[in-house]
Amino acid sequence: MSEKMVPLDGETQKKRVCYFFDSDIGGFHYGPGHPMKPTRIRMCHSLVMNYGLYKKMEIFRAKPATKREMTQFHSDEYVEFLSRITPSNMNSYIKEQHKYNVGDDCPVFDGLFDYCSISAGGSMEGAARLSRDKCDIAVNWAGGLHHAKKSEASGFCYVNDIVLGILELLRYHTRVLYVDIDVHHGDGVEEAFYATDRVMTVSFHKYGEYFPGTGELRDIGIGKGKHYALNFPFRDGVSDENYKNVFEPIIGQVVDSYRPSVIVLQSGTDSLSGDKLGCLNLSMRGHANCVKFIKSFNKPLLLLGGGGYTMRNVSRAWAYETGLVTGVELDPRIPINEYYEYFGPDYELDVKASNTEDLNTPEYLERVKNIIMDNLRHLRGPPSVQLTDIPRIPVDDFMDDIDRDEDLTSQDIDIRRSLRLLDSRRQDDGELSDSDDEGEGGRRNHIRHDERDSPSSRSRSSCRENMGGRKFGIGVGIMTSGQAGSTHGAGPSGYTTAIPVMAGYTNEDLMDIDDDLDNEESHAVTGGTVHFCGSEK
Repeated sequence: MSEKMVPLDGETQKKRVCYFFDSDIGGFHYGPGHPMKPTRIRMCHSLVMNYGLYKKMEIFRAKPATKREMTQFHSDEYVEFLSRITPSNMNSYIKEQHKYNVGDDCPVFDGLFDYCSISAGGSMEGAARLSRDKCDIAVNWAGGLHHAKKSEASGFCYVNDIVLGILELLRYHTRVLYVDIDVHHGDGVEEAFYATDRVMTVSFHKYGEYFPGTGELRDIGIGKGKHYALNFPFRDGVSDENYKNVFEPIIGQVVDSYRPSVIVLQSGTDSLSGDKLGCLNLSMRGHANCVKFIKSFNKPLLLLGGGGYTMRNVSRAWAYETGLVTGVELDPRIPINEYYEYFGPDYELDVKASNTEDLNTPEYLERVKNIIMDNLRHLRGPPSVQLTDIPRIPVDDFMDDIDRDEDLTSQDIDIRRSLRLLDSRRQDDGELSDSDDEGEGGRRNHIRHDERDSPSSRSRSSCRENMGGRKFGIGVGIMTSGQAGSTHGAGPSGYTTAIPVMAGYTNEDLMDIDDDLDNEESHAVTGGTVHFCGSEK
């Protein structure tokens, strides 16, 4: 085992992990001054590779999602619009931009549709591999775009890869649990499954004059889906301890009552301390504890990205959580990588909590937790689903190709292996690369003296070193959701069909909690300079 990784204590069984990454993802740019930086995915991947985590999992470049696959959830007209609009022709689509909410928060940029295809493709293929028992955990940090609606972009999200992934899981699984730990409410996913018991959504988020304005405690689902949507509204500055004290009991009870056969976790990192658009106070380990706890149920897990706008902290947290799902804890010292200067001056992996005041009092947290637990008692066991034939779609032909891995066993050295197959190889424990034991037991790197100073030897050395609900207020977007004076999100949330009834509690009890939230001071967004790193050469 490399000194960069230490096996986790208490790991009872080894997980088969599939990790999805497309090198093109870091080349997209929302525009100058925009807080969403796709480069954060490539920063995370650089840490993953230089820590040596590629030895512990299979790495795939997913097939980008097609327009047809996106229309499994999104409307045909909306997907067609996304595929056609570009910065050069956007003036011809003024009416459509207004209709589909494409503009300020969700700008038009070069390669927009390709960006959506990569994000959705990773989540859909990850779900497909989980359903076919090709892995235990699938990771797609480019996914988790939970705000996108059926025919509307929202909160930096255009295509809802989470919904598309869950729809793929529902073809094989009877019940899917969706957990969201982003600082913003997972409104797009909740809205998509608000009236069904096949998917249970649980979101932990900041609420009260904060984007998107939904996710109230009384939003519990409707019709057949009543009691299958749970929301825990936090106040500013929640600490690791307080978060854990409500997250673990609630999720534990949800799993026990709902008995999902697969779990989807949106691991948005804007709930970390110091995030540019966030207002919570989780440390990296406090955030990762949620991932560790979800993993402990030993159910198939689709782990996705999401929000996160302080890039160095996003990449730190996601790299650390990638290590956790593969069964190792990463060394606190960040290894040399192409973004090394971003992690100064301490060059350590940890993201620490600040001294921000926690406005979530023990009384408030206990009261909200009790209301949610009472709601769970109405489930009366997991819902049953009648067995039906699984419909066949194009992804089945792709996933079930019996010759797909033939090249891995081919003995003909003249047959070229595809990059996809090479990426899918995983190093077994105990297997050493040429340099893993370098410097141990007196072993040293030997090189012919006549090649020591040759250009080719210097080149090799260099390579080794550089490894639909209601709208509220005036419609302020996610970038200004925390500014003082914002009215977006004020008042109760919900959908036009939602019935805000909570058995066992009076309206006066519930409104007391809402009043507390409405009276809290708005969180000011802190500014800062983030340097964008250009495309990889």
